[in-house]
Amino acid sequence: MLKPGMFKNVFQSLDALVTGRGRIDDDLFDQFEEALLSADLSVSSTDKILAELKQYVRDKRLVDVKDVRDGLTIALVNALGAQKDSDLHFSPTAPSLFLMVGVNGVGKTTTLGKLAYQQAQEGKKVLLAAGDTFRAAAAEQLEIWATRAGADFVRQQERSDPAAVVFDAINKAKNLGSDLILVDTAGRLHNKANLMEELKKIGRVCERELGRPPDEVLLALDATTGQNAVSQAKEFKQSVPLTGIALSKLDGTARGGVVISLREQLGLPIKLVGVGEGIEDLLHFDPALFVEAMLSVD
Repeated sequence: MLKPGMFKNVFQSLDALVTGRGRIDDDLFDQFEEALLSADLSVSSTDKILAELKQYVRDKRLVDVKDVRDGLTIALVNALGAQKDSDLHFSPTAPSLFLMVGVNGVGKTTTLGKLAYQQAQEGKKVLLAAGDTFRAAAAEQLEIWATRAGADFVRQQERSDPAAVVFDAINKAKNLGSDLILVDTAGRLHNKANLMEELKKIGRVCERELGRPPDEVLLALDATTGQNAVSQAKEFKQSVPLTGIALSKLDGTARGGVVISLREQLGLPIKLVGVGEGIEDLLHFDPALFVEAMLSVD
């Protein structure tokens, strides 16, 4: 779970900012701005949150500096969107199909394995498909996760057509009565046109075999890379119909604010967060709980 104080290296100064201050002034907002930027929020996200916070102070006619913290909490939660936006979308007609995309090294395969375990624990029959046919040992890694999660598994030979893997996975899922197909994909550099074309081809196979696009196209990002994660996401969004973000490594080493920047700059909801190395360390994203952990110093 998100631990209170997991981002305290950045926000532990908030209590110090409001303690002993006699009034709300521009200097206070300047220090809030510094804390937000240090937490990996973008300049535009920081400006929007501070504007909302100042409006909150005016509307409430606040005079007690400690009350400003409540306004900051509200502004941060609002920036992350409604809880329902973060819910995963499952098709009413099985099998549902989720694609996981992203560059190499951001945790796609690990996140898929954790998600397979989570969904299997909730009673779903899950099938993992090794659509990353280019990275050495990618299929073997995913197969290990399938075994741990109690999920079925589909793969082909190395360098096979990823769309063919998806075709096989859909047909196997129909035969097995699977509820959910989770597809790993190759993660070469996000500015490579051939990778994007492969992802589009997979989408066409889903349309043909399921009669609809993938139910989720989740972009895996590493929370520790900060604003570089925003750049990666912008590149993918130009070519792939993303539905949400799966953020890995949000375990205390990340500064957290990148989550808000991603939501504000891309308009994409955060849907999953990885908070550790264990198979159970994957959470459905909750904006209010995230902000609570972000601001807590306990």
